[in-house]
Amino acid sequence: MKKAQLLALAGVLVACSGESPDVSDAEHSNMKSSVIEADIVYPQTRKVEVVDTYFGTPVPDPYRWLEDDRSEETQAWVEAQNAVTFGYLERIPYRDKLKARLEQVWNYEKVGSPFKEGDYTYFYRNDGLQNQYVVWRRKGDGEPEIFLDPNQFSEDGTTSLAGLSFSKDGSIAAYSISEGGSDWRKIIVMDAETKEILEAPLVDVKFSGISWKGNEGFFYSSYDKPEGSELSAKTDQHKLYFHKLGQPQSEDQLVFGGEPGQKRRYVSGYVTEDDRFLVISGSNSTSGNDLYIRDLSQPDAPLVTVLDHFDSDTYVLDNVGSKLYLVTNLDAPNKKIVTVDAADPVPANWEDLIPETEHVLSASTGGGYIFARYMVDALSRMYQYDFNGERIREIELPGPGTASSLSGKKEDEVLYYTFTNYKTPGTIFSFDVVEGKSEIYRESGADFDSSAYESKQVFYTSKDGTRVPMTITYKKGLELNGKNPTILYGYGGFNISLTPSFSIANAVWLELGGVYAVPNLRGGGEYGKRWHDAGTKLQKQNVFDDFIAAAEYLIENKYTSRDYLAIRGGSNGGLLVGAVMTQRPDLVKVALPAVGVMDMLRYHTFTAGAGWAYDYGTAEESEEMFKYLMGYSPVHNVRAGVEYPATLVTTADHDDRVVPAHSFKFAAELQSKQAGAAPTLIRIETKAGHGAGTPVSKTIEQYADIFSFTLFNMGISELPN
Repeated sequence: MKKAQLLALAGVLVACSGESPDVSDAEHSNMKSSVIEADIVYPQTRKVEVVDTYFGTPVPDPYRWLEDDRSEETQAWVEAQNAVTFGYLERIPYRDKLKARLEQVWNYEKVGSPFKEGDYTYFYRNDGLQNQYVVWRRKGDGEPEIFLDPNQFSEDGTTSLAGLSFSKDGSIAAYSISEGGSDWRKIIVMDAETKEILEAPLVDVKFSGISWKGNEGFFYSSYDKPEGSELSAKTDQHKLYFHKLGQPQSEDQLVFGGEPGQKRRYVSGYVTEDDRFLVISGSNSTSGNDLYIRDLSQPDAPLVTVLDHFDSDTYVLDNVGSKLYLVTNLDAPNKKIVTVDAADPVPANWEDLIPETEHVLSASTGGGYIFARYMVDALSRMYQYDFNGERIREIELPGPGTASSLSGKKEDEVLYYTFTNYKTPGTIFSFDVVEGKSEIYRESGADFDSSAYESKQVFYTSKDGTRVPMTITYKKGLELNGKNPTILYGYGGFNISLTPSFSIANAVWLELGGVYAVPNLRGGGEYGKRWHDAGTKLQKQNVFDDFIAAAEYLIENKYTSRDYLAIRGGSNGGLLVGAVMTQRPDLVKVALPAVGVMDMLRYHTFTAGAGWAYDYGTAEESEEMFKYLMGYSPVHNVRAGVEYPATLVTTADHDDRVVPAHSFKFAAELQSKQAGAAPTLIRIETKAGHGAGTPVSKTIEQYADIFSFTLFNMGISELPN
């Protein structure tokens, strides 16, 4: 769940006015009875006698059998649920129209920022509706050519390019692939000039980068292959290896993670740009790491400890000779940059280079400079520094929004960044590091008129008095009459910040007259470590309260009303939706939990879930923690006799991050206990995972289903013309 990034990049619809669809209260009421009370016969979900006991409290788990993702019975259940769900979705009269409009808006050329490796300049490109981005390259002023086309990896587009890394001189490339959306990867090594595959693929690689040491080989990370299902079995000892080109994977050197004192759930290793140091970071949760370096210029150099505890998030940003530049939140919740000599790099010897400020820092390097990007109420500000810590300039941005990091190699004279917000498609800017000037390198080709929309930030008060920002985006001229279809999207966890960014799918929602609102909930990283910690463990309810307060703000200010409000979130955000809809089923009309963590008593027993304990805690750690988790765990808080919102649970059969059993069990509970007529359906994507690498065709289908389900259950019978 680390930064995990979901692609939200949508003919027949004509852009509608800023007003909501013209639906009177009487018409809405009639449509509710005729549309929502349609007959749905849910598949029977068998219950079993399974009871776990926590601190003397018995907890039944009647759908435990759905955790077995390899059983024929589970597969039959998936097929039966999909049959019901797609049978329902097919009855929505404008579903195909929505899909066609999504395809039309999606169908434009998309090109990423260029980067140089060896004699070539590379860039990612999608001609419009290609399932996966293609890697192109150009030599000098020559014609561009395809270097790597992931669309050729599989016939159905479900095998994706997960990573690409070049050797020091750019002559060799190593790339990783994901099959069917799984987090398990293969690494393939090829001659960058001839595109010839040089050796057998490396297999069973997971949660790994690819970091080269010169041209001789690269470091990568993985777990021992688990017994049982590789999609759900627990993985908790990560290891760092060095692969020397030409040798079989079985002979790869184990660098870190093999000794009892080195057991970590997550281990990464990366080489500094000058090939001088190997940097090793280890962690047992998604927050906090220890840190080590090894001087690769010295044969058999020892591992040197930088940090021997997990009390901070710290990494090596760069080095100049033996001088290390570290980014850390140790005693600096909003982060700072420090320097230290590699000979004795412990914290006692750190010296501040760029001190902590009141805003959260993220840092990058390129062109011989350091770039400090700050979040100010979730919006970007960016500054350029030299390696002595002297500020050179503030980099002027086009307006309020999100700027990506400026990064590159030390010798680069021009760097690139992308600027976007909720109503502005991403524009790539080039930046001259000496002159300090930004110029438009490539504008988006999206068929979207930003000037017709408004995106504004508001602040509202949560239950305990905390001030929370939210960005609301809609078509200009919107009538505040409480009848605007609205999606409230949230996450609130793992120090992840929701900063403004454009989405093709959301552009279609806005075009239809919809409102899109995103609050920056506690648990995220928008205001640093304290903001994150305020939404973890025994304070997790703060996140749900923040989301509920955001919904209430939208209703009180007439952007929408309960009958036109949907809540949506994925992964930890799926948990958010599940918790809020079970705590406040009266609050919203539609709930859209995606790939959610729904069983809070057992989440840590699957794959790498134990690493999420920093945010959640576990049911075994104390009776207090057990009772707290039990109090909001969505699976355990569905009550018989309650009318729940219309719910479309979405998950994927190859999700080995948040295993689909979470969603399976939640859907089964809803279907068995729903007292109202609103549908409680589950849509299970096949040959797909947690989101990354999902083919464009599947993404478009998903959004067509989500939007049509949402509007249909708001009583909207026709799309606006």
